[in-house]
Amino acid sequence: MEIKVENIKCHGCAGSIKNGLSKMHGVKDVNVDIENGIVSLTTDETTDKHQIVSKLHSMGYPEPGKGSGLTTATSFVSCMIGRVTT
Repeated sequence: MEIKVENIKCHGCAGSIKNGLSKMHGVKDVNVDIENGIVSLTTDETTDKHQIVSKLHSMGYPEPGKGSGLTTATSFVSCMIGRVTT
């Protein structure tokens, strides 16, 4: 599954996305294409794409055109957390 998102700026963002999504039930592998803003996931058949999109949005990485100033601010926080934990 691939999901295009906004606000991915660096490896800290990628680290936060990987950590956040890897904790979700059914997610087996997460890769982040920083340059193109694409999150690629390997999941089992029970994984709901809507739940993943919702999780990404709550972390500050919404699908294109679905974000706001708040999601952008949230992505900066996620980015900093990712920099600290990676």
